[in-house]
Amino acid sequence: MQASALTVDEMQRMADRCPFNAWLGLRIVTVSYGELRAAAAWRDEMMGAPEKKLIHGGVLAALVDAVGDYAVATMLGYASPTVDLRTDYHRVAAYGSLTIAGTVVKLGKSVSTADASVFDKDGKLVASGRGVYLTSRSTT
Repeated sequence: MQASALTVDEMQRMADRCPFNAWLGLRIVTVSYGELRAAAAWRDEMMGAPEKKLIHGGVLAALVDAVGDYAVATMLGYASPTVDLRTDYHRVAAYGSLTIAGTVVKLGKSVSTADASVFDKDGKLVASGRGVYLTSRSTT
């Protein structure tokens, strides 16, 4: 796969510009053209079921959204607004850090599509999804 024009540090700065992503603790791990890997450290505020230490599904959806968007950004050089997002939950995400992998499915002139998968601390798939992002420069 072709190397991204953006480095890990540049992608991290892009992610950190979004206060919500900074709150999530989103850390960019690897970047290549059309692909991105990230990590998110556990935070108690992420829990949806504190008595069981389970991560809220909204956090998982947010990670799918962000990493999908930044995978598209590896090809465009900028983040884009989300047009549509679908998230599937495969198992509960318990206490521990998460890793997220995003891959561009289609880069388009108006909208682009990316898939992302979220894995728990044991490497098990906990959620996956697809985001559609507005990539037309005239409206972003």
